[in-house]
Amino acid sequence: MKKMMKKATIKRPSKTNMQSGLKKTKLWIIEFEFDPSLQKDVLMGWNSSKNTTKQLKLNFDNLDDAILWCQKNSYEYKVVDQTYKQVKPKSYASNFSNNRKTSWTH
Repeated sequence: MKKMMKKATIKRPSKTNMQSGLKKTKLWIIEFEFDPSLQKDVLMGWNSSKNTTKQLKLNFDNLDDAILWCQKNSYEYKVVDQTYKQVKPKSYASNFSNNRKTSWTH
């Protein structure tokens, strides 16, 4: 009988749509795979499971620490790296610059 390894995903959290800053996107997080052994409670209709790892998110300062933790605890992992677009700094004064390629109108 083949023993299945526990699976995890290492990634950086995405930027929230409500904020323009990148405050919570610096850390690497480990999320665990969805547990398919959910059972429906007959009385209330709630989902229940004996495996609670889906409720956990582990934070790490860098990718190497997250990978080391997965290897030490025998987790099969995959790294998902999102690329962020570069935002050019703008200022209101650039609307009135002499170097504009098109004229500024209302």
